[in-house]
Amino acid sequence: MSSDPKPPQNGMSGTGPGWEMYRSFLAVIREGSLSGAARALGLTQPTIGRHMDALEAALGVPLFTRSRSGLTPTEGALALVPHAEAMASAAAALERAATGDAEEDRGTVRLTASEMIGTEVLPPILTRFRAQHPRIDLELVISNRNQDLLRRDADIAIRMTRPTQTALVAKKAGSVALGLHAHPEYAARHGLPERVEDVFRHPVIGFDRDPSIRDPGQLNLPLNRDMFAFRADSDYTQYAMLKAGYGIGICQYPLGRRDGLIAFLPDALDFALDIWIVMHEDLRTSRRMRLMFDHLADDLTAYCRKG
Repeated sequence: MSSDPKPPQNGMSGTGPGWEMYRSFLAVIREGSLSGAARALGLTQPTIGRHMDALEAALGVPLFTRSRSGLTPTEGALALVPHAEAMASAAAALERAATGDAEEDRGTVRLTASEMIGTEVLPPILTRFRAQHPRIDLELVISNRNQDLLRRDADIAIRMTRPTQTALVAKKAGSVALGLHAHPEYAARHGLPERVEDVFRHPVIGFDRDPSIRDPGQLNLPLNRDMFAFRADSDYTQYAMLKAGYGIGICQYPLGRRDGLIAFLPDALDFALDIWIVMHEDLRTSRRMRLMFDHLADDLTAYCRKG
């Protein structure tokens, strides 16, 4: 009689290193040490060390060199990172898929949105959704970089550009216009420019090293960071400074009205952002995904109409 095959050891599958080893590998990359990776994953440092030894042996390449600052990844290790991250996204997608049946309104939906949409626009929208569907948990990734829906980094994305991949389902909620705004207290103290050419005689809030709007509308200026009295690459930070009365800046009209800001020189800008709701076509069979997709489409369309 033959005995049953023994299970793979140290995270090795029958065809090579398994997800457990690559998960440990990603943790070491992100944390910079075996001890940090162990804390992040809730494992012991010797376990992480064994995973790295086994992974190096299986692949036949060194992955890390020791330095004063910790473990430094080799070129071979860095080449593995995007593939390991794809495995991590797939594993997370599998976990989300397992949290609820396709035709039930329960489980988890993972969203991704830009900084301003995610922090200033979505919270009340998602709160209304939760009130209607309390068995659906939500995850939100805030990023101005488009997450890869084909790789399942997220289930549903709110994007400011139309997606081009054919495997994605997309619906345009509308467009939201942007304009020059100031806080009433700033306007009371310093007045507001009455002509476009007077805009930069005021402290203007703008980008630092990552411009998103180089030449908006009729400003007709090659914008650079030296023109701004306050610089930050975070849209949320720029908006916070605008609401604090630091100076003048650009924001979405619905947000400005909501927060009591004063819009001025409306013809100075001719700039609007499209808002798209996007998901992978395979998720259309999931009830919770359809519920969230339709809810976002309705509420974001209403938001765009305010602008």
